Amino acid sequence: MTTISLTSTTIKNMFDELNQNFNGNLSIGVKEHVLDIDNEFGKGRIRGITFKSGISLLEFDVKFLQDFTLLAGTSKNPPICFAYCLKGKVSHSFGSQQAKNKLENFQTGILTNRAFEENRLYFEKDEHVKISLIVVKTSSNQNILKQHNLNYRIQKSFINGDRPKNSIYVGSYNLKIADKIQQLEAIQQRGIVRSLMIEGLVHMILAHEIQQHSDDLKNRSFNRGNLNSKEMDIIRKISIDIQNSPEAQHCISTLSRLSGLAPGKLQEGFKLMHGTTVSDYIRAVRVEKAEELIKTSDLNISEVVYSVGFTSRSYFSKIFRQKYNCSPKEYKVHQQLMSLSA
Repeated sequence: MTTISLTSTTIKNMFDELNQNFNGNLSIGVKEHVLDIDNEFGKGRIRGITFKSGISLLEFDVKFLQDFTLLAGTSKNPPICFAYCLKGKVSHSFGSQQAKNKLENFQTGILTNRAFEENRLYFEKDEHVKISLIVVKTSSNQNILKQHNLNYRIQKSFINGDRPKNSIYVGSYNLKIADKIQQLEAIQQRGIVRSLMIEGLVHMILAHEIQQHSDDLKNRSFNRGNLNSKEMDIIRKISIDIQNSPEAQHCISTLSRLSGLAPGKLQEGFKLMHGTTVSDYIRAVRVEKAEELIKTSDLNISEVVYSVGFTSRSYFSKIFRQKYNCSPKEYKVHQQLMSLSA
């Protein structure tokens, strides 16, 4: 097993240490550090971004060629860490003697710890891991903390008193966060636009994680039903297929046959992951795709309706109005007027 110890808590110094240990290719942008690895240690990418708000993003998309442990120390005011595992699994412990907690794909995790406590992350050999960590800075100085209102509110919500304790919460499965992380990975813009888009999505991911924690506390059984992580992965892939091909005539029986999941399992998975039924999810995806086509293409309304899989223009107009508070035609005219005035 390979063990690497990080002594710094700042993104810049942390990536200097990671690069020294992994001997990878480090590139530095505007508050963004990317370390590419392709050697005897493994293959993949580690990315870190710092925001003015005192919030940082740390992403691992790696497959190590040997069991690997990452040791990270903390300061007098240890941060609150919000984790999400998009692929694979990773384990955590406080120090070397305490029990490990495992975070699997599509699960959330929230970590707080005592001052100067050592955190250990365990990566298994040949396990492709994609995990995102949103790190929220804390402070014992309330005046400084209140300058960053979001951090202040998060600290008040997850740390009781002035002395944080070792605590790790592993939550239920959540696909909405996976969708946001994929949007994060897809950002191609540069400069200030890139920074704003990344920070906005990080805040949305953070909001979903906090909401997931709140929902789980209301239902301590986590309502995972009988679905395992493999079945949840199938649900995710079905969701992506629907997003990519909304025009296809998706139905429960066909999706069940293609996926190998019983209809009841499909409904349970969509309810758990998206908070809605399969049919409602398909309809929502089609409406959003239609809105995009109305805004960006030269197709008329009828062509849009049939191109996204609807068979009735009147029905489409009804549900479009429910979502956007105007008819498809009114929306198209408004978009054209905006284009002319730009």
